[in-house]
Amino acid sequence: MTKKYFFFDIDGTLTDRTNGQVVESAQSTIKQLQENGHFVAIATGRAYYKTKKVADLLGIKNIVSNGGKAIVIDGQLVENAPLDHEKACALIHQAEELGYGVIISPNDSIDVFMNNETFIKQVGYRKEPTRYFYEQNRPYESLKNIYKIYIAIPRQDEHLLTLKDTIGHLRFVEDYITFQHDAKDEGIEKTIDLLKANNEDIVVFGDDFNDLVMFKEKWTSIAMGDACQELKDKATYITDSSVENGIRNACLHYGWIKE
Repeated sequence: MTKKYFFFDIDGTLTDRTNGQVVESAQSTIKQLQENGHFVAIATGRAYYKTKKVADLLGIKNIVSNGGKAIVIDGQLVENAPLDHEKACALIHQAEELGYGVIISPNDSIDVFMNNETFIKQVGYRKEPTRYFYEQNRPYESLKNIYKIYIAIPRQDEHLLTLKDTIGHLRFVEDYITFQHDAKDEGIEKTIDLLKANNEDIVVFGDDFNDLVMFKEKWTSIAMGDACQELKDKATYITDSSVENGIRNACLHYGWIKE
């Protein structure tokens, strides 16, 4: 059997969206793929420190995270790049000039930095585990790295942020936009270059808009059954949802595993 190189999104692909838990059939399928000699990796927009926990749970040693800018091969971190510093600072300053609160991630962790309390006053504290550091009036330029930016701008006002598209972004929650890398395809391409793999042997699984960048014609792309329509339109194959054993069923369909 030809060795394949699998890249799996996490949320809604490996996991049940209703509870965030890894789907048992996905976990057992990954084990079978590895036993059959295939390369298995996670490909996600999540920060590396978050992704590593899921990878460890699944016994996966290869990761493309931080929106494509953090790469791990066989358990070794190859790179984990921050945002372009100049573009990040320009975006932050524009948001503040418009009166919108900002907090930023200065490293790959739960830490966030703010030099004023506008973000908290406008939208409150983030729902996920976060450790806040406040240093009044410290310039953002003084931070060595900026990994993510959170801007408390309402959806209807986004057009005012003219620098919005200079950095990848997603609105995971209604209250604010998260600015982060959005280049999972680049992370996959760098990984396969390092491994000297062929494009015809690459397989990607996803379910949402942030997976569109990795659904390329040169790769086999598999959309989950409850994926957004835009992703289904680009997919090589549409399987069932994650909780309906979508990963397992797709792998059986292509003969990558056996019953």
